[in-house]
Amino acid sequence: MSLSSTQSSDTISRRRRPTDLALDPSGGHDCHEELHEQLIASNSCASSPHLSSCPAVKCIPAHACTGYRACEESWEIIQNKRTIKAENEVEANKLVNNYRFGFRKWKSHVTKRPFERRSDVVKELYSELNVVKPHSGPGQFITFGNIVYVFLFGWWVSLAHLLVGTLMFMTIIGIPHGKLCWRLCGYLLWPFGSTVHEIGKTLRRCCEQAPDCECRVDLDEDSSPVLLPSPTEIADPERPERPPCTHYWHRPSTYVWLLLGYLPLVIVHSLACFLSWILVFTIPVAKLNAQTLSVILLLPPEDVSISSSSQRQHHGYETRARLCCYYAANWYYYKYTVDGINVFAVNLLPLVIVALVIGYVDRGNQWASSDVKFATAIGSIIPLSYYIGMGIASISAQSNFAVGAVVNATFGSITELTFYITALLRGHRTNNPCLQEVVKAALTGTLLGCILFIPGICMIIGGLKHSEQRFNSRSAGVSSALLFISVGGAFAPTLFSKAYGNLVCDSCTNSSSGLFVCHNCHYDLKNSTLFHSHVEPLVYTVSALLPLAYIIGLIFTLKTHSHIYNIHVGDGQVTDHQETVVHWSRWRSLVILIVATVLTSACADLTSEHIQPILSQPNVSQYFIGVTVLAMVPEIPEIVNGIQFALQNNISLSLEVGRCIAVQVCMLQIPILVVFNACYDVGFELLFSDLHLWASICSVILVNYIFMDGKSDYFQGTALVIVYLILLALYFFAPSPAGC
Repeated sequence: MSLSSTQSSDTISRRRRPTDLALDPSGGHDCHEELHEQLIASNSCASSPHLSSCPAVKCIPAHACTGYRACEESWEIIQNKRTIKAENEVEANKLVNNYRFGFRKWKSHVTKRPFERRSDVVKELYSELNVVKPHSGPGQFITFGNIVYVFLFGWWVSLAHLLVGTLMFMTIIGIPHGKLCWRLCGYLLWPFGSTVHEIGKTLRRCCEQAPDCECRVDLDEDSSPVLLPSPTEIADPERPERPPCTHYWHRPSTYVWLLLGYLPLVIVHSLACFLSWILVFTIPVAKLNAQTLSVILLLPPEDVSISSSSQRQHHGYETRARLCCYYAANWYYYKYTVDGINVFAVNLLPLVIVALVIGYVDRGNQWASSDVKFATAIGSIIPLSYYIGMGIASISAQSNFAVGAVVNATFGSITELTFYITALLRGHRTNNPCLQEVVKAALTGTLLGCILFIPGICMIIGGLKHSEQRFNSRSAGVSSALLFISVGGAFAPTLFSKAYGNLVCDSCTNSSSGLFVCHNCHYDLKNSTLFHSHVEPLVYTVSALLPLAYIIGLIFTLKTHSHIYNIHVGDGQVTDHQETVVHWSRWRSLVILIVATVLTSACADLTSEHIQPILSQPNVSQYFIGVTVLAMVPEIPEIVNGIQFALQNNISLSLEVGRCIAVQVCMLQIPILVVFNACYDVGFELLFSDLHLWASICSVILVNYIFMDGKSDYFQGTALVIVYLILLALYFFAPSPAGC
């Protein structure tokens, strides 16, 4: 899958100005001088004084550009055109959905990519460690990762084989297996460059029954690592015949080995496999241990041959490479996926089980404290939100526009809403008003993080790689307008209450200077007629208008004015006409969505149950906990998606990731919470503190000012992140809400 744009910022700097372009008589600017800084032109385009065309762009004649504004508009038209290049129709639908307002932006593939078309780096990630490769010599394998392997895994796995081999020698009957363990002892200490072969009649019968199997023959005078057997080869009359032997599974020594030797090694290799898999970048070590455990240790000892990188054993029998590892670590394993799911999300999935077990079984906190339960519960939401995102993207890519819009609107905010609702319910049951303030802080924190932090970090990383990046300013303007509307609507009841509410203080004292000093001042709304007669109707009105504005935004961007995105699949852009194989079907995606939603609800319930010890910390404001941990942890998959888009020079999608979530917070999540409170009164009031109010308004103004020019670089991203950190400092040092 590749996303190609007609414009590229890194090629803009390499343009050359046409030599004979006229000055603009009306605007006083050299129109084409300005245009040459923004359009991509080939040599043939640059040499034409009037009009020519290139594969990527259209050149504009000199007389057609009547002013600076016209040049800018021409640049916008050309820059905004994007042609989707996808491997199949489903991937094309997913890519188009990424540019649609209200749809979740998803980077990972939802279909299986043809293995033969993937890069050599990716093919290496999915290698089964049974391919013998040419190499320059043993010195090639002395790398930092391989040396670390010896200290982390090699020595104790090798020691286990040494001890088990000694035990098998003591049984007398298991001596062949003991010899195998001793040979593997040296191999597993430094396996790099050496190869474990399977030899013997077992493989010979396999080759006779399945001629296409990867059999090997080692000739006495051939030093090549692996040779395929030729059908015209004549058997060597001097080749020694192997003596007949009892079938492997009919030998008593086999079962002695399985009971005394294999079982301890199962524990050792399973532990090594688990640890190396969790570390992700050492997944080759996990494959090495898994292959050793499932294949090598279950072969007859006489059928296992180990040849080093510098010396090959020429035994004259047919061989097959079973295990050959060259490097213990690979940086690119962060791209590794299991059934379409990134390996980091897969590794975090067991955390969900741990959180549920210690949360619901250990009610007395005998196994783990409340702090540990809170950390595991909030951490388990990360993989669940990733699975929810994958399910939404899969269903949307395989369905029509209407189904995709419904799924995104229904499940797009399900992770956050489950936490908010469970926290409000628990606060209502335990008569704890602090949880309501925590929910408001989490709402504001999500808004601030999506407006400032996500775009900022994406602009920094993308700017460091691509210097300057450009995005569609027209579509960004639509998102900015919706952001203004959503934030203004969400905080309108708060502004109204500040204007008409009565300021009440808990206690006031007369100071020596004659001035009154008051403490814990707030607007008294709950016990007055103002809230029920004026503020509450305003809240319901705003909660009805915000979803309406969201629907109008959908219609505007997806139907009536979809041309502002100019996203289409060009003729012949779908490169793979083979049968498309999706990772998850629609029904499977729906089941996973439902299961992940239920598990998210359970984890959110545990989070709200065990959050009180965290909130009771005297040195940390409750505002800070809600704005940071509770707000941003569920958004980690979105942050990763945004960074990946930025690295691919697609900053438009990186910015849309944050803005889309921010708009959904105000236009969907807040109205849903208001409706929920109207149906089941949990004490949720759409009235925010002054800090929430002004932090959100200032953030929206700042981000819209930065996005005005349609360009981004690391400096602008740094500005957004610095402002976000300043706001976090305000929340950190702010006093906790009154009554908490």
